[in-house]
Amino acid sequence: MTSSAEKHDVFQAIADPTRRKVLQLLSEKELPISEITSHFPISRTAIVKHLHILSEAKLVKGRKAGREKLYSLQPEPLAEVKDWLSYYERFWKNKLSMLKYLVEEE
Repeated sequence: MTSSAEKHDVFQAIADPTRRKVLQLLSEKELPISEITSHFPISRTAIVKHLHILSEAKLVKGRKAGREKLYSLQPEPLAEVKDWLSYYERFWKNKLSMLKYLVEEE
């Protein structure tokens, strides 16, 4: 693996619960690192590392605003996850249909 995109793809980025929570926070509004950090029992340095991984996966974007850096969600790469999950939805639908059939038969 030579490029950072290969190191941190969308699936790897969302695999961590802290990063998923960061994405959830950023889905509501753009936030500075200090505010993001306040939601976690970990250091600012750790949050910066998580934001770096999310940035490499193109899930968040940072911009300078005075002395702070503000981060915002870039949800477009999540379409890849949605597409992958949609393939497996048919299995759930089949199982639920079978369950409904069995329950209604009794």
